[in-house]
Amino acid sequence: MLSELVGAVRALAFYLGYALVTIVWATLAMIFGWLMPFRARFQFVIGAWSRIILGWLRVCCGIRVSVEGRENVPAQPCVVFVKHESTWETIFVQTLFAPQATLIKRELLHIPFFGWAFRLLKPIAIDRNDARRALRALIEEGRARLEQRIWVVLFPEGTRVPVGETRAFQVGGAALAARTETPVIVVAHDAGNRWPAHRLRKQAGVVHVKISPPIVTTGMRAKEINEGARVWMENAMRELGREPQTSRLTTDSALASMNSRLGST
Repeated sequence: MLSELVGAVRALAFYLGYALVTIVWATLAMIFGWLMPFRARFQFVIGAWSRIILGWLRVCCGIRVSVEGRENVPAQPCVVFVKHESTWETIFVQTLFAPQATLIKRELLHIPFFGWAFRLLKPIAIDRNDARRALRALIEEGRARLEQRIWVVLFPEGTRVPVGETRAFQVGGAALAARTETPVIVVAHDAGNRWPAHRLRKQAGVVHVKISPPIVTTGMRAKEINEGARVWMENAMRELGREPQTSRLTTDSALASMNSRLGST
């Protein structure tokens, strides 16, 4: 009972700091951000904010992070598929790939302070009620961002998924990668165990993150890209839950098999 009360108090302290930092930082961003070149603006508006929030989360709730596969991130911007089961990854991913354009639903831009500042970062904002127009916007705007050497980050399952569950990958990200022949990187994690969706209390401990090697997309169809990315993500999520001794072999061998199959065509 006491531990639950302490956990709730720590979570409330986190959200209080989260709100205050967001209001102050977003206000500064709206005043000064538009004066900066885009790359500097990204680091000031969202990069610094994300690191402050993650630091405050560690202090208040004891949530840390361990990343496997940082060496897989190339210098060339890619299309990034991220597992979505918490709020944590929407913050942390901003520190992994910079600068980036995130695929978001248009309504997020109307959130006071956060949404207003986020407009400065060239997100790809879509209307989910018009799937055809949303797909066209993702491909057109995503191509433009990649040409500007900006990473394109999205959640291929389309929405937050409960821990232990998976959903079919939507076609948009794979279609963008296929049209532009841009490699895809997949990010898996177990943040839902530490920052559960729709729950106040946080669980202290380590969030484990796995980053895939780049998936080659040249000559591949969107369906093939999605299948390779989905298999890697599901294997990685399974390994994060069980931590088998052969985990690295399992995911990397699946990816190597797909890339060797492509090379033989």
